[in-house]
Parts: sequence; C-alpha cells; structure tokens
Amino acid sequence: MNRKLAVTAALCAMAALIFSAKEAAAACLNALELCGRMIIPALFPFFVLSILLNRLGLPGMLGKVFAPFASRLYGISGAGASALLIGLTGGYPLGAAYIADMERQGSITASEGERLLGFCNNSGPGFFLGVCGTAVFGSARAGAYLYLIHVGAALVTGILLRRDLGLPRRKAVSRQRAPFDLAAALPAAVQGSFAAVGSVSAFVIFFMVLLRLLSLVPALAALPPLPRAALFGFMEMTNGVNALPATRTGFVLCAAIMNWGGLSVQAQTRALLAGSALSARRCVIGKAVQALAGVPLALLAAQRLF
Repeated sequence: MNRKLAVTAALCAMAALIFSAKEAAAACLNALELCGRMIIPALFPFFVLSILLNRLGLPGMLGKVFAPFASRLYGISGAGASALLIGLTGGYPLGAAYIADMERQGSITASEGERLLGFCNNSGPGFFLGVCGTAVFGSARAGAYLYLIHVGAALVTGILLRRDLGLPRRKAVSRQRAPFDLAAALPAAVQGSFAAVGSVSAFVIFFMVLLRLLSLVPALAALPPLPRAALFGFMEMTNGVNALPATRTGFVLCAAIMNWGGLSVQAQTRALLAGSALSARRCVIGKAVQALAGVPLALLAAQRLF
C-alpha cells in the first residue's frame, strides 16, 4: 500500500475513533465478549493439542498411510496430510499455525508448507453448524451442507493449486528433530498457544471495531443487505455471515465468505507464520480460489434447501 494512502487512512481512523468513541468502545466490548465466549474456548485447546500432536510425530504416522494419495492428488508428502485433517476440524487459523509448526520442526519443507497453506487453512464444523446453520439460516442441516461445501471446495483447490503458479520455490531448512519430552513440550505448547490465541483475538477486536466505524459512514449504511454483507464478509467473516438474509442468494454468499475467510483471517495467518520460512501469499491465492470453487457447489445445495 502507498505510504501516503496508509497515513491518510490511519488519520481518518483516528478521527473516527475520537468522534465516535462510544460506538468504538461498544464494538470493542462486544469483540472482547466474543473472544471470551467463543474464540478462546474453541481455539486454545486445539492449538495446544495440535502442537503436542506434531511433537508426538503425527505427521510421520499419517505419512505412512496417506503418502500415495497425498502425492498423487496434491503433490505433497504423506506427512502433509495431517495438516489437512487439522485444518478441516480445528477452525481458522489453526491450519496455518499447524503448518508453520511443522515447517519449524522440519517435518515438511518450506515449499510444501506454502502448498499446504493454499487449501489446509479452513473453518471448523462447529462454526458452520452453530452460527451459519442454526443462527443465520435456522437449520443445522443448512450448516452441514455449508461445511461439506467448504470441505469440497478446499479439496478441489488443493488439486487446482498443485502446480507452483510461478511462486518462488522455498528451500528446505535442515533441522534435527529433538526427542519428545512431555515435560518440556507441554509448557511450550501452552505458552505458544496462549500467544497465538492472543494474536487472533487482537485481530478480531481490531476488525470488529473497524467495521463498526465503517457502518457509521452514510454511504455504507445505506447499502442493501447483500452488498453490505459481502463487504463486511470480505473483511471479517463473522460480521458478514451474521448480516446475511436467510435466502438462497444469502446461502451462496455465505459459502463464498466462509471459503474466503476475510482479511481478518489473512492477517491472523500472516502473524502466525512469523518465525517460519513460509510466505502468506499462497494462502491468499488459495482462499480466493476456494471462494470461487465453492460457488457451483453452493448453488446445487441451495436448490435442495430453498
């Protein structure tokens, strides 16, 4: 981003905070409540367990089983298949955190890690069933369909991005795996997970406050429900999904928003890759492709539901 444009945007945001202090404070409190009630309880245990599973050698165990399948379809090692499993069950951005940890531990190369980032960083079933399905569309069945679309679009994206797309290849960094020591691994996993969840929560708070301030802009406040939900979902998926109408078009847009994840998830992912040799560029490309790949699947499912 151009520096002058960034400075201008920051000054506008500062002015908005000053003149809309009550609205910003209320949005911040709502975001803190969301983090304490949903995000931290849902993510923290998964972060700890995923780090421990990596230290226990889960990638190597699954590698023996999934090596032929993973190599043929996705051009990855069998060890990389564990990232897909974690990424489809743990929720955003656990897949990215797990991939980064595997790369740091030497379980996968940096090139393979970036390939995995393109399709293994996804939302978990709990959000689809509880928020998308029950809260938005009034049906857990709709949430189940959305989750299956999410999984299918991720798997298709992995095949479509099997090639390198001109991205620079990342050299493997030689690392020697240390023997597993629970006494050392558990404190490290808890401390690392606490930092990761804190980073995720900070981005959620930032984007929720930002969206609240943007909603005060008359031109944006006057937008019809679908364009408004699409704009908010492009930036932060929870706000976008909650703004959707319970219609066929809303269902398709919900699938696209969830597959994209939002700029908030992209920022969370970038932060979690710190200390690894991985670039977030492949993840951005993958989420965009996944959002498009899920549209035809969502159109087919919408015909059965609405």
